[in-house]
Amino acid sequence: MRIVVLDDYQQVAGKFAEWSGLDAEVEFIDRPLVDDADLVQVLYGAEVVVAMRERTAFTAGRLERLPDLRLLVTTGRINASIDVEAARAKGIVVCGTESTTSATPELTWGLILSVLRSIPAEDAAVRGGGWQSTVGGDLDGHRLGVVGLGRLGTKVARVGAAFGMDVVAWSQNLDAERADALGVRAVSKDELFSTADVVTIHYKLSDRSRGLVGAAELAAMKSDSILVNTSRAGLVDTDALITVLEAGGIRGAGLDVHDEEPLPVDHRLRSTPRTVLTPHLGYVTEDTYRIFFTQAVEGIAAWAAGAPIRVLG
Repeated sequence: MRIVVLDDYQQVAGKFAEWSGLDAEVEFIDRPLVDDADLVQVLYGAEVVVAMRERTAFTAGRLERLPDLRLLVTTGRINASIDVEAARAKGIVVCGTESTTSATPELTWGLILSVLRSIPAEDAAVRGGGWQSTVGGDLDGHRLGVVGLGRLGTKVARVGAAFGMDVVAWSQNLDAERADALGVRAVSKDELFSTADVVTIHYKLSDRSRGLVGAAELAAMKSDSILVNTSRAGLVDTDALITVLEAGGIRGAGLDVHDEEPLPVDHRLRSTPRTVLTPHLGYVTEDTYRIFFTQAVEGIAAWAAGAPIRVLG
């Protein structure tokens, strides 16, 4: 059996699980696949593929070009980049893994503090011989606006409350009673964007939510507010955000997700002022990887034994 583990950028997948027990040829790919031809070449002869979240798409067209594929394991329970229905039609089993719910909220707060206190810029200034070049913003007594009060948004909201923030939230189907039970006040979308000092996005991307934060929402934000997105890039109009940042319309933005990943070298965001950019690190932690790869191995072993587990769809 040939197993290919994709997108092992840090070259650590082999260390987080016991792959040798599978009695198979295991290959770890540490670079992004550039196109369909590259994917087909790399996965030639592979019966099992392990996909890291949504880094590599498996469309119906791509699955048609992988005649040897029998099992596709995705890290996490949901993967919008996999056409599960097309896989099922081809007899390909798609399995998932569990995940943590703490890693992304933790990074969210890292980005909030980094933007608000200009931590990356001050670090660079000190290393360059400088000293104190910015004046940071505050959290205590200021308003946190959480867009999407699900599992991750709830964790972020609780930390905001611990900082002494006034926490408000909005989503299209937010239950005001549930929000109140969490110590969060449900508000309208307009009120959230026009009054929050920190806006953080934790929303599921769909056709309905794509472009949820556009020019109008960004224009409504206070000039000293910040926007943080650790959810999905498609929720925010990137061009509109760049325009607002370049014009000084908001204090800054922290972005962990991008329209194209890896972010092209010449992408405008790389030179946009008042930004803190991270390379989709929301789930990239030791505990998360340990769960991902240990359960990926478990899933492969179960499938090989004829009893697949955590089957999607």
